[in-house]
Amino acid sequence: MDDVASARNENENLRKIRNRLMQWESKTDPLAALSIEQDECLDALTNLWRNDESLSSAPAPPANATPTKAVSAPSCDDVAQLPEEGLSNTNDFLLWFVNVNSEIEQRGDASYQKYLQQLEQRKAECSDMLQQISVAMGRLQALSDEYEFVHQKTSALNTASEQLIDEQEKLQDLSQDIQRRLHYFSQVELLNQRLQSPTLSVASEAFRECLNKIDECLNYIAENPKFKDSAAFNVKYRQCLAKATGLVRNYVTNVINQATEATLHPKQNVSDATNALKAPDAAFALYYGKYQTAAAKVKRVSQLIESRLEEHSGQEYGQLMTDLQQHYLAQRASVMSPAVNSSIQNVKIAHKGDHCSLTRSACSFLVHVCQDEQRLFYQFFTTGAPHLTVYLDGLCTILYDTLRPFIIHINHLETLAEICSILRIEMLEEHVQQNPTALEAFGTTVHQLLQDVQERLVFRAHLYLQSDIQNFSPSSGDLAYPEKLEMMESIALSLQEPAQLRRSDSRVSIISSASSALETESVDTAYRVKQLNSPADLHGMWYPTVRRTLVCLSRLYRCVDRPIFQGLSQEALKLCIQSVSHAAAKISAAKTPIDGELFEIKHLLILREQIAPFRVDFTVKETSLDFSKVKTAAFGLLQKRKQLFSMGSNNALLEFLLEGTPQIKEHLLDSRKEVDRQLKTVCEQYIKDAVNMLVSPLITFLDKAQALLSSTTAPETPKANYALRQSPWASPQQISSIIQEAQRLIKAKLAVLQRAMQLYLSNRDTEFIIFRPIRNNIIQSFVKLEQLLTTNGYSSDDMIISSCPSAEQVSILLSSASILATETVASFARKISTSSSVEGRKLSTLTTNPELAEEQSQTTENEEAEPAIEEKVEPVTTA
Repeated sequence: MDDVASARNENENLRKIRNRLMQWESKTDPLAALSIEQDECLDALTNLWRNDESLSSAPAPPANATPTKAVSAPSCDDVAQLPEEGLSNTNDFLLWFVNVNSEIEQRGDASYQKYLQQLEQRKAECSDMLQQISVAMGRLQALSDEYEFVHQKTSALNTASEQLIDEQEKLQDLSQDIQRRLHYFSQVELLNQRLQSPTLSVASEAFRECLNKIDECLNYIAENPKFKDSAAFNVKYRQCLAKATGLVRNYVTNVINQATEATLHPKQNVSDATNALKAPDAAFALYYGKYQTAAAKVKRVSQLIESRLEEHSGQEYGQLMTDLQQHYLAQRASVMSPAVNSSIQNVKIAHKGDHCSLTRSACSFLVHVCQDEQRLFYQFFTTGAPHLTVYLDGLCTILYDTLRPFIIHINHLETLAEICSILRIEMLEEHVQQNPTALEAFGTTVHQLLQDVQERLVFRAHLYLQSDIQNFSPSSGDLAYPEKLEMMESIALSLQEPAQLRRSDSRVSIISSASSALETESVDTAYRVKQLNSPADLHGMWYPTVRRTLVCLSRLYRCVDRPIFQGLSQEALKLCIQSVSHAAAKISAAKTPIDGELFEIKHLLILREQIAPFRVDFTVKETSLDFSKVKTAAFGLLQKRKQLFSMGSNNALLEFLLEGTPQIKEHLLDSRKEVDRQLKTVCEQYIKDAVNMLVSPLITFLDKAQALLSSTTAPETPKANYALRQSPWASPQQISSIIQEAQRLIKAKLAVLQRAMQLYLSNRDTEFIIFRPIRNNIIQSFVKLEQLLTTNGYSSDDMIISSCPSAEQVSILLSSASILATETVASFARKISTSSSVEGRKLSTLTTNPELAEEQSQTTENEEAEPAIEEKVEPVTTA
């Protein structure tokens, strides 16, 4: 070991010396820096040494070399000296050579010998070291064997101890598991003792812990039904739960009963309680104050039960919650039902005869009651909306039972329509839709009332259409056309005069009391009358059936459903058109056909304009059975009696069944198109009558001439063309008189015609559209006369005699006559304006007519509070 250490030290020293020597010539930081001259000398010495090495490493000289050269090669230090006497023979040389060679070998192997000695020394040292290592290894092996023996003993002991510890832990876990499981079975007696304790309060924390333990034990037994006696303990815990729920039920019931008793029998005088009920705040405090006080006590217990409804699947808590809510609602019903009934009866007495106010007040009262009841209910409980809805439904039934007898006996359409508006807009849209949860029961009741009102409204509307439109019998005042329009126009013109002129006239003229009263009433409506174009545009001047139809439709539009409204509007418009046509026929019979037709045109225009805002489809589909094929098939069956029992395809009975089946046909009825169709028909008839009134002689002559020409046979000779010319009634002189008569009628009656159109229609566009075909037909009649004369043998002299005007001349004649007619209408208006007081007295007389008074009272009875319907006349494009 010492030799090894010394060798290591020597090696370490040599390494340090070598490092120091290398640092001498380090380029970065040399320990012995040399100068340039020293570096050059060192390089020269190095080169010399290299040359010496190359010479020493050169091959030995050959054997035959001269002795001088051989002797001179080795140095005196390296080669043995020659003998003094010299080398005389070869033997001496060989001996000398052997000596020299051996000496050279010895000198060359000296270092190796030295190193060999060192190696042998190291070998001896290593042998000693190996012996020491062998001894150490033997000792270590013995120590290892002893350690292995001890390790085996300790491992066995450790394994045994670990097994004992594991068994101990298992036994402890088993003991704890047994104790944990036995805990759910050992709580029965403790829970029974706590629940039977007289000091246990339902609202205390101890009762909450009892319920928690009961729930835990029941859930554990339910999860492990195979445990021993689990069924028996389940029954015991159910009994504990029943006791707990019984305590809760008794507690909540007592609290609610006390609140009910305090509400029904307050501790104050009866007179004070009666006076308190008259004030809303006092009534609210009476019916809700005690319950709000009790709500704080019940809320804690109800939350305790409600928190277990979702966590535990048992039915005990659900049944308990249902019982508590039903008991609460039953107590509230005993308190609120008489109060609500009494309040609604008081409202009924306060609004006796006013069904709209009764409906509005009663419904508003129920809205507040429902909201207050829902608010109070959720102060007690957080769930149970279905039970609350049933309870509120019972309160709302009182409202339904009170209002329905009035609804089914209401006859006035405006009252029913107003009630519909109250129920639909004020109650359903403004209240129920804003608070659907609290007012669910109220909304259901209002829907039922609304359906009853709509049913009654539809029924009364049918009766109204039959009695006041279909069976309407107009009085003389209703058919006083155009007198009514002229009088209304005179009043309108008189109201348009300056106020000073009216006062001046009033000073110099004697005005009757009737006209003074009429003028006083008209002053307030002067501005409105100025805005109207025609007296017929006044809502009050409409024909009663038109006014009633539009008012009825306007009321029904927002009160009933769209399909029902479409059916009613179809029937109403149909009856209204028939009524207007019937009235026009009576006016035509009493006055002139022109008046009747203009009356019908104007009211059809009003009807068409007023139904335009209704955003519904007036088309109604009707289904009918067509039995026309049944009759044909029956005749075919009678004709084929012999083929009744034929077995072929031509069996008569089979053909009857196939061909005689009634066909289902669907018809689309459009009320708007029906109005347009009737308007077109009346306009065409009016145009025809107007043309006949202006050029009736000419029309008669043309019809007579056409009949003559059509009755003659095919001409065989050219003389047959003179059949019309040869007729005495078709002579040029007669034709000239006919033309003059037609021109006279145009000049005389065109003003009357245009005055009537202006009076009835009072719309330049409408008048122009209707007058244009009249003008064209008149011009066409004169053109037709000219063509008739030209093609039937009339000479130029006859044409001059007949004085038949051209189309341009007739057009100029009509234009000039129209201008004169306009001036005539203006002068007539001025004349009416100057005689307004006289016309006012006439209108007063007409108004005081018994027949008109009777009609006015009938209208007031059947049409209370009729809304004003403005009418705008559109141009008639169907003419």
